[in-house]
Amino acid sequence: MLGPMFLTHLECTACEGSFSPLGLPRACPDCQAPLAARYDLEAAGAALDRSTYASRPGRLWDLAEVLPLADPSHAVTLGEGGTPLLELPRLAAELGVARLTYKDEGQNPTGSFKARGLSVAVTMAKAGGATALAVPSAGNAGGALAAYGARAGLPVVLAMPQDVPAANRIEAEVTGAEVHLLPGTIADCGRWIRERAAEHSWFDLSTLAEPYRVEGKKTMGFELACQLGWTLPDVLLYPTGGGTGLVGIWKAFDEMEAMGWLPKGAPRPRMIAVQAAGCAPMVEAWASGAERATAPANPHTCAAGLRVPTPKGDRWMLDVLRSSHGRAIAIEDEHLLASTRRLGRSEGLFGAPEVGALVAALATLRAEDHIGHNEHVALIATGAGHKYLECFG
Repeated sequence: MLGPMFLTHLECTACEGSFSPLGLPRACPDCQAPLAARYDLEAAGAALDRSTYASRPGRLWDLAEVLPLADPSHAVTLGEGGTPLLELPRLAAELGVARLTYKDEGQNPTGSFKARGLSVAVTMAKAGGATALAVPSAGNAGGALAAYGARAGLPVVLAMPQDVPAANRIEAEVTGAEVHLLPGTIADCGRWIRERAAEHSWFDLSTLAEPYRVEGKKTMGFELACQLGWTLPDVLLYPTGGGTGLVGIWKAFDEMEAMGWLPKGAPRPRMIAVQAAGCAPMVEAWASGAERATAPANPHTCAAGLRVPTPKGDRWMLDVLRSSHGRAIAIEDEHLLASTRRLGRSEGLFGAPEVGALVAALATLRAEDHIGHNEHVALIATGAGHKYLECFG
């Protein structure tokens, strides 16, 4: 059965218009803002309590009651989700925080958190009748879409910047995608896809251009709460390019509270969006009090996942940052790379450069006393370092 279980409708994140969740939905047809999946959370909470969820194996589709597919046996899956939450005691002591935890998304299939979003998005695209899939990607999303498209038996077309990390390009080619390397950034690749999608009947799975990648990413929030015994950290640092995971985790907190899994009005983490100094549109928008982000003139960073000059979910992200009393911070490439090495030396973890940005941001915010010495800080480590070997030569 491919109809919704507890999914009721899609809601525009800007104008709050209501739309059908079936078929191949995209952005709001009225204002072009991202759509968010809405559920009958009271019914979902009655059908699945947190102790039953905790007793399941721990994979993404164990949360079927709050995912958009009624029958998870039809899911396009490679075993994603269930990533470990690691304690980092030595790095916590070095940086002066009481507790530091590390959600290791590099242990997902294809080596990054992108596996979560693409599992759900490809599942729903196939259920909705898509015959071919496409996406612009600076790296890990392209590799993940290629893998999940192959798993689904659907052709995949990717537009990637010419300087995309070799691991991402090779991964996509080996798993059968048609890869086009283009000059410029992911924004230029996005235009290339949009100009051709209708003619070739490609369903475009760009970040927040459809509603279901967020649904995969929100499972990080459910897992985090479960792994912490249904408590939440004081601060959560997230490497922010397109920002799907940032808004998805916050959406998970909302849903868990509505389901009765978290106490009403319980404290939430301060959400910290971490960007690269060479491409920091969310930092500029947050600092200026703007409602929308403005693309930087020359976006550049070695952390490919952070080189997103025009994030579609900018308003949604800013709302999360402000609602959580969080903030956005930019890190220079030399510092994020040095901090990636620091993480490796201290804890034996080889994270992507985006992960190093989190460590550098924590050090800066701790030095400025924006994070207290008695706080629990969680890092969402979005990918594995072996996907970025060029950065460490």
